[in-house]
Amino acid sequence: MNVSKGDVVERIARVLAGQRLSANADGSSKSAGSQVDASWSDHVDDAVAVLRTLREPDARMAAVGDPEVWERMVLAALPEGHR
Repeated sequence: MNVSKGDVVERIARVLAGQRLSANADGSSKSAGSQVDASWSDHVDDAVAVLRTLREPDARMAAVGDPEVWERMVLAALPEGHR
C-alpha cells in the first residue's frame, strides 16, 4: 500500500485549485502548476469541508473495511479545531 508523504488537506486543496485553474478541468490555463502553487491555500476551507464529509463511510465503504478505523484516520487528517 502506498502512503503519501504530503498532507492530505494540502493535497485536496491543490486538486480543487487545479480543477478551477487547469484547462484539463474547468479552468483555462494550459500550464496551471505555478498558479496552483500560489493559490492552493485559498482552498483549504473547502478541503477541510470535504474531509469532514468523509468522516462517515457510506455502506459500500463500510462493507469492505473497518468504519471505526476509517473515521479515526479521517479525524487524524483534519487540522486541530476542525474535528
